[in-house]
Formats: sequence, C-alpha cells, structure tokens
Amino acid sequence: MSGTSLLPWRHPRINVIVLHGTIAARAGMLSADSVRPSIERAFASAGGGPVILDIESPGGSPVQSDLIATMIRTLADRAGVRVHAVIGEVGASGGYWLACAADEIHANAMSIVGSIGVVGGGFGFPALLDRLGIERRVYTAGTNKARLDPFSPEKPDDVAFAKGLMDTLHGRFKDWVRGRRGHRLKAPDEALFDGGYMLGEQALAMGLIDGFATVDDLVRDLGGNRARPRRFAPKRPRLALRLPRIALDTALDAMEDRMSRITLR
Repeated sequence: MSGTSLLPWRHPRINVIVLHGTIAARAGMLSADSVRPSIERAFASAGGGPVILDIESPGGSPVQSDLIATMIRTLADRAGVRVHAVIGEVGASGGYWLACAADEIHANAMSIVGSIGVVGGGFGFPALLDRLGIERRVYTAGTNKARLDPFSPEKPDDVAFAKGLMDTLHGRFKDWVRGRRGHRLKAPDEALFDGGYMLGEQALAMGLIDGFATVDDLVRDLGGNRARPRRFAPKRPRLALRLPRIALDTALDAMEDRMSRITLR
C-alpha cells in the first residue's frame, strides 16, 4: 500500500524527516546516532511513498554530514522511494550536504544555500605568553604530536598540513555534489565551489536546487490537497533535564570556536 493511498475518509500522509540544527557528534546536535531512529522509522513506514527532508542547518561536522547523508541514501534505495529536500532559512555547508542526499532540492528564494567549502583555524598566543613571562613546556613522542599548538609559534609545515586536509575534504564535498546533482549544475566550478553562500534564487539559476517550495507545499504536491505531513524528528531531552547541559554546551561551543577545528561551515 502506498504511503499516500490511505482510506478515503482519512488524510493521506507524507513522511517528513526533520533535520534542524548544527551537525555535530554531541548531545542535542544532529548526528548519525541522534537522527537514526527517526530516519529509519520514516523510511520503514513510507509504504513506497515519497519522503521529505525538512532541512534547517548551517552545517558542522563533515563526518556526521556524510554519515547522515549516506544513511538516507541507503534506506531510500533499499525502500525504493524518492526523496525530496526542502531548505528553510538555511541549508549551507553540511546542511547542503544533507540536502544533496535527496533526489530533488527545494528552498525559498531567500534561503541561504550552498557554502560548499571547508573552514578551519584557531588563535595563537605565543606573544601573550612572552609578555606575561610564561614559559611554555610541552613534551611529545612523535615529531608532529603538538602540531598547531596555539601556544607555540605557527610553523609553515603545520599550515600546509592543515590546508592539505581541508583541500581533501573540499574535494570529497565537490565530488558528492557533482555525483548527486550531475548535469543539473549550471555554473563553472569556481562559482559553485568557492565556499561562498548564496540566496535560493541564485542557487536555482546555478542548479544547486530544483525549485521553490515549502514543506507544506510539497506535501500537497506529492499527496494531493488533503495530504498532511507525518513528521519524524530526533527526540530532545526535556528542558529540566537539559538545563545542566545548556551551560556546558555553551562553553563547549565557545571552546570549539577557538580550537583548530575543521568544519563544513
């Protein structure tokens, strides 16, 4: 039985997977572990009908982006269903990586889309230590164990190493987009893959998306005027249980912004 062909007196349902938030392997974030139950339930109950990805994400971890997108494609191919993505306010970097798991991508004309690039960096404090009269002492077994240490002077070899990693990740990102979008891409590589983000209107002209729609619009297009969304979202801890983690997560976010961390953003 199709997921949209229910009893006539009932509203047809289209399964919608909610993917909202930063992509990271941490509690409360989008990760392969946190989204797996909702993604599996959505495809298991689709009944051969289409599945929609409701995407609202600025990106984050390249590993988690790849794991989630691969999971979606594996289950979609296994179930033989077509996947549609809808980008809301933002589907950039890792968020766009997730969108490319769909067979078709929609957005708003003013959505933030693209940002197909990789960023990494941090801060350096050696001059501050000198000014304070602090001597940095670090001992390693392995020549590069303290690579990119923020308390030591920056080394050209370390910078080249980090850029090499980012170039490799960028290459994988570009291959993923090319593999999923194929002939629909309508702009040269230097415009598509320069890491910049754009509005949905420009993304449509460049072939990064296929059209404009909201989730509700797409539900009706796919299931008829009586169709309604059946949403599948990761479970969030109750606020009372999350309060002790909110301050910790805030501190971790601040620390991550200051560490040498490579992300799809």
